[in-house]
Amino acid sequence: MLRLKKLKVGVICYPTLGGSGVIATELGIMMADRGHEMHFITSSRPFRFLDAHPNIQFHEVKIDGYSVFKYPPYDIALANRIAQVIESEKLDLLHVHYAVPHAVSAALGKDMANSTIGVITTLHGTDVTILGHDPGLRNTVRYGINKSDATTAVSESLRQETLELIEPERDIMTIYNFIDNEKYKPVDPGTLKSDLGINEDEKVLIHISNFRKVKRIPDIIESFKGIAASINAKLLLVGEGPEKNAIEALVNELGLQEKIIFTGKRDDLPELLAISDLMLHLSEKEAFGLVLLEALACGLPSIATNVGGIPEVIENGVNGFLVQLGDIPAAVDKALLVLTDEELYTTLKEKALLTARDKFHSSTIVSQYEKLYYEVAENK
Repeated sequence: MLRLKKLKVGVICYPTLGGSGVIATELGIMMADRGHEMHFITSSRPFRFLDAHPNIQFHEVKIDGYSVFKYPPYDIALANRIAQVIESEKLDLLHVHYAVPHAVSAALGKDMANSTIGVITTLHGTDVTILGHDPGLRNTVRYGINKSDATTAVSESLRQETLELIEPERDIMTIYNFIDNEKYKPVDPGTLKSDLGINEDEKVLIHISNFRKVKRIPDIIESFKGIAASINAKLLLVGEGPEKNAIEALVNELGLQEKIIFTGKRDDLPELLAISDLMLHLSEKEAFGLVLLEALACGLPSIATNVGGIPEVIENGVNGFLVQLGDIPAAVDKALLVLTDEELYTTLKEKALLTARDKFHSSTIVSQYEKLYYEVAENK
C-alpha cells in the first residue's frame, strides 16, 4: 500500500520571506522530518534552509537570457526544470504554491515529462484577490487550478472568494496556515526592551509587515496616536517595504518620532512579541494573516480588521478584537480597553495561546497535508 512508503514530493514556491514562502518551507521541513523526500524547485535556495536536511534537496531554476525575449521567460524555465526533476527523481507528486505562475508551469512541466504525476495547488491569496480580479488573468488562474488534481486555500474566506470569482471545475479544500510551534511560543526576551529604549512602565504595541499599501500602516500610526494620547506607550514597526519612506514622513509630521521605533527586518520575532502587549494589524486585504497567528502563539492578543480570513484567526472578544476597515476610533477604543483592563487582558492572553495550540497547531495542519499527499499520489 502506498501509504506505507515515504513520498517524493516536488515543491514549487517563491523562496522569499513572504507568507507563502514561510508556509512552503516550514511544511517541507516538517514533511522531511516525517521521512518524506522533499525536492524544492525554485530560483534560489529557500530562505529557511539554514541547515542542511538529509531529506531535502534543492533544484535551482536557471534563467538564460535570449535576444528574442524582451524579458527572461521564468515560467518556461521553471516548467523545464520541473520536467527534469520529475524524470530524474521519480517524483510521486508536486505541491505548488500559487496558481500563477506555478500551477501553470507545473501543468506544462508535467506534459513535457509525459507524466501522470498528481499536482496539488495551494492558494495563498494574491493569486485570487489581486490576479483573479484582473479579467486578463482570471482565465489563467482558472487554468492553473483546473489543471491541478487538488486545490487548497489557506482560509475559508479565500476558498469562498475563489469559488465565486474563478468558478473552477472542482471544489477547493481549506487547510489553514500554521507556524513553527518550537519557535513561536512565550520566551524570555532578556534585555531587549531596554535595548530598544523602552521603559518598564510603557505599554508596547507592535506591527509586523512588508510595509505595502494594503497593510494600511497610516491607520496603525493614527490609531497609535490616539492610544498614546491616553496612556504611556511605544509602537514597534517591524519590517521593510515600499511604503517605509512615506510612513517615516507621517511619523515626523505627527511628531511621534520619540514614540515609534522602526526596527527594520528582524530574526528575533518571538522576543519582540514577548516584550509587546498588543498587536495592531489593520490591513484592507488578508487571506489569512500569518503574523496574527505568530502573535497568538506567543500569547499576544491583537486588534485587527474584520476582512478576509482574519476573523478565522482572531475571534472578536475572545483572543483579540475586530474593527471595521478604516475605523480608527474603534481601534483606539478597543486597544485602550485591552491595555487598561488587567482581567480582560489575562483572559485574552490565555485564549490566544489556546487558539494557536488547539486550532492551528503545526502537527494538525501538517497531518492534513500529508493525508492529501497520499490521496493524490494514490490516484495516479
